[in-house]
Amino acid sequence: MSFVIKTGEAKTRLSELIALVEAGEEVTIARGDTPVARLISVKRHSDADSAVADILMARSALSTTSSEELISWRDAGRR
Repeated sequence: MSFVIKTGEAKTRLSELIALVEAGEEVTIARGDTPVARLISVKRHSDADSAVADILMARSALSTTSSEELISWRDAGRR
C-alpha cells in the first residue's frame, strides 16, 4: 500500500514512516498537494537499479542495424 503524507506530519512521524517503509510500504511526502519526495526501502531501490542494469546489458548485446542496411532491406523488394 502507498500513501501520501504532508511534510510537517512526515517530520513528526519520521520513525513511524521508516518502520512502514521497512515493512514494504511506500510513502510519498507532499508539500501542499504537490508530491516532492518518496520513501522506499533500500532493497526495493536496489532491485530497480539491478533491473535497469540488466536491461542496459541486454540492450548492448543486441546488434545494431545501420541506416544503409535498412535502406537495402527496404529496396530489396523493389527490384
